[in-house]
Amino acid sequence: MLPPLFTASFLGQPVWLWAAFLAVVIVLLALDLGVLHRNDREIGIRESLWLSLGYIAVGVLFGGFIWWQLGARPATEYLTGYLIEKSLSLDNVFVIASIFGALAVPRVYQHRVLFWGIAGVLVLRAIMVGLGAALVAQFEWMLFVFGLFLAVTGVKMLLGSKEGSNEGANAGTGAETGDKAGVESSKILHLIRRVLPVTPQLEGGAFIVRRAHPATGKLKRFATPLLVALLMVEFADLIFAVDSIPAIFSITTDPFIVYTSNIFAVLGLRALFFALAAMAHRFHYLKHALALVLVFIGAKIFLVGIVGKIPALLSLGVTAALLAGGVVVSLVKTRPQDSESGGLGAR
Repeated sequence: MLPPLFTASFLGQPVWLWAAFLAVVIVLLALDLGVLHRNDREIGIRESLWLSLGYIAVGVLFGGFIWWQLGARPATEYLTGYLIEKSLSLDNVFVIASIFGALAVPRVYQHRVLFWGIAGVLVLRAIMVGLGAALVAQFEWMLFVFGLFLAVTGVKMLLGSKEGSNEGANAGTGAETGDKAGVESSKILHLIRRVLPVTPQLEGGAFIVRRAHPATGKLKRFATPLLVALLMVEFADLIFAVDSIPAIFSITTDPFIVYTSNIFAVLGLRALFFALAAMAHRFHYLKHALALVLVFIGAKIFLVGIVGKIPALLSLGVTAALLAGGVVVSLVKTRPQDSESGGLGAR
């Protein structure tokens, strides 16, 4: 028999469900930092893929747990939200890679930045989900605003407009994929350096160090470029959340489903970073699929009044099919050219 505190409702679900989710996240982070990556080291593509597979397995198993506790529909909504969040965050990975490149963060310290960035994600996403849930509960028409925003964003992405949401995120951080100059000219980066005294070079894996002030000689705390990278990564995640959270609210208004699907997707994507950053050029056409997903999700809200509520399983199927199509087309179109014919001609 659980104490009354754990059976009480919090944001529509029992407190014990929230506690179970947080316990899983804490165990994952403790295992990641305390066991697998106790010491700073470079993470290879193979390890990145295995680590990501582990996070995906835990995320899917949590979906099964939701099915067991809450039923098939919430579980399907969770899996749909998980898939959407993971897909929409792919561009974020490429922006993070640009930030690391511009700030010259060695691969050996990149995992440290990504790991501690998760703490910021947990807090920022919680605030944004809470605000979104409050807005939807108070003003039901906000769902139509979300839907219109997503549909317009998707159309702009399809048309290649620079005003699209993901392009806007890149502009906010100044980080277009592979654009080192864009990061260095970022207003956010200049603001951070203006507010915080920053050391000219890395100080090992430290985010903050105590050094003598050049003018006074007194000891003072200085931020290192590693902390600057962390702040830039957090800002990039905040910008990308503007797309992903309304997208999941268009699937379900349950804050528990929205938040848990967000966090598990982000955890897995950070683990996949080292492999995905090396293969960014192979997913050129995935943006088109993501744009179609946004248009579909946005239009779905307006279709409710015409055809009724679209089944969660159908939403999951359409989303998965569009994304799978984008991946397949990308891999086919960007596969290495077969040079065998040229070799035969040379013989």
